[in-house]
Amino acid sequence: MDASGFTRLLKDKALSLGFDACGAAPAGALLREDAYLRQWLAAGNHAGLSYLERNVEKRSDVRLLVAGARSVFMLLLSYKPPVVQPAAVPQVACYAYGEDYHDAIRRKLNVLVDTVRAHYPHAQVRGFVDSAPVFEKAWAARAGLGWIGKNNLLVSPVFGSFVFLATLITSVELVYDEPLKNRCGRCARCMAACPTGALEAPRRLNAGKCISYQTKEHKGDITVPTCGYIFGCDLCQLHCPWNRAAPAHTHAELMPQPEILSYTAAGWLSLDEAQFDVIFARSPLQRVGLNKIQENVRKFLQV
Repeated sequence: MDASGFTRLLKDKALSLGFDACGAAPAGALLREDAYLRQWLAAGNHAGLSYLERNVEKRSDVRLLVAGARSVFMLLLSYKPPVVQPAAVPQVACYAYGEDYHDAIRRKLNVLVDTVRAHYPHAQVRGFVDSAPVFEKAWAARAGLGWIGKNNLLVSPVFGSFVFLATLITSVELVYDEPLKNRCGRCARCMAACPTGALEAPRRLNAGKCISYQTKEHKGDITVPTCGYIFGCDLCQLHCPWNRAAPAHTHAELMPQPEILSYTAAGWLSLDEAQFDVIFARSPLQRVGLNKIQENVRKFLQV
């Protein structure tokens, strides 16, 4: 099968698995992103995210992750929910409404990896969902899935910025897509919407000021106003015009858990570890644990 035929087959397979969009780009070094990352790290903007200091070289060149890599195949899955929490309850970022996306996407991605191996038994191929040092957003932009907005998130012209990304890197040559023009223009609503000033400049995030970082990663007392959030934050995305017309997702595994939609502060505080582990067994909330979430709820009550 030639590159054109296999690219079409791979894209059709991805869409049939439930991915909302996909595209391909030629593998290589991302020199501009490498320089920016090193400068960003040197300025301490990564706060306590020390893992970002590791494997910088691999992050900048996917050929160091997959020997002989020729193609980067990027996949997009929308998570814009069909219904959201009432404004008065402790807020959870929309990406955590349903099943942990790592698990949901990994199942689909494994099928695509097997598809490549079935057609090219001797090819190198690996799939990643936040599991390797990869500039996912930069590769998604190169693969024509959108552009990187001023809040540092990928913006799809169809699905907005409430999207998950996954990466398939292979030695198989594909037909590559054209990048899209950045269409943010002079709009900076995402930056203006950030109540902590974490978006210090277009595409420059100070993680230590970010509500999402503070409610999930930060050790010790929260040092910024959380604006009602107890896990993550969606404020910059909620003010992005590209998200207004974006369709709600239809993925069963990402549908909101009833408890997340209905729990008041009292509901969260009444949970014990055993209940939490049962109710949120497949949730991203497991990542931080009940103690951190309840600490955040108490912060919510103090506002």
